[in-house]
Amino acid sequence: MDGKIDIKRILEQVQNGGITVDEAERYLRREPFEEMGFAKLDMHREVRTGFQEVVYCAGKPDSYLISIFKTLYKKNGEVFGTRATEAQYELVRQTLPQIQYDAVSKILKIERSLEEKTVKRIGSVAVCTAGTADIPVAEEAAQTAEYFGTAVKRVYDVGVSGLHRLLANTEIIQKANCVVAVAGMEGALASVIGGLVSNPVIAVPTSVGYGASLNGLSALLTMINSCANGIAVVNIDNGYGAGYLATQINRLAEKQL
Repeated sequence: MDGKIDIKRILEQVQNGGITVDEAERYLRREPFEEMGFAKLDMHREVRTGFQEVVYCAGKPDSYLISIFKTLYKKNGEVFGTRATEAQYELVRQTLPQIQYDAVSKILKIERSLEEKTVKRIGSVAVCTAGTADIPVAEEAAQTAEYFGTAVKRVYDVGVSGLHRLLANTEIIQKANCVVAVAGMEGALASVIGGLVSNPVIAVPTSVGYGASLNGLSALLTMINSCANGIAVVNIDNGYGAGYLATQINRLAEKQL
């Protein structure tokens, strides 16, 4: 058995005679976190929540980041990090040459192939942006959801200054189990989508905009004060949080927890 603790797989192996009861007990008795001194990695998070621990890369010292990535990859066979820089990618690649980096979303990851994954991509989440400048945050949301097993449809650059662009994609957003609406400026996109669909809408304000947008605060306040129903709002530029929540909603809709 590898380092990843998967209770269902352990029980199946006991049932099939692949491992003994005593061996299974040793695996299940492991501490639920990996003590690293500077970090305590939550190795049982997927068991409790259905989601592995994710690395927030920004601000981490180089040696810490490398050690965390190595440990999570060894335990889980894959690892996912957000807010990484090009320099961090080059650094981690020296130790884990298979690491992948997306400069748009700033995601740093090693991902199993879909054939190897225990959670296949299911359902449908639509990730929409008001403008092209909002795409980095939207991609953080979309790629987070995909990593955790959600099928994602991207509907980009459909802001309210050209409403016909959004209306041309109404069928896609109405069929989705959840819609992520990513917008800066005044943040009106979430309210418009909220009035078009029966499914939940996750609004993501971005820091895109001119001076009075206040680095996303204006969009945040617009979204919080939306008159449309069924809208939940995450923090400014928090694509990861939106992708995670969208996956939870999508799993519930598909009844796969």
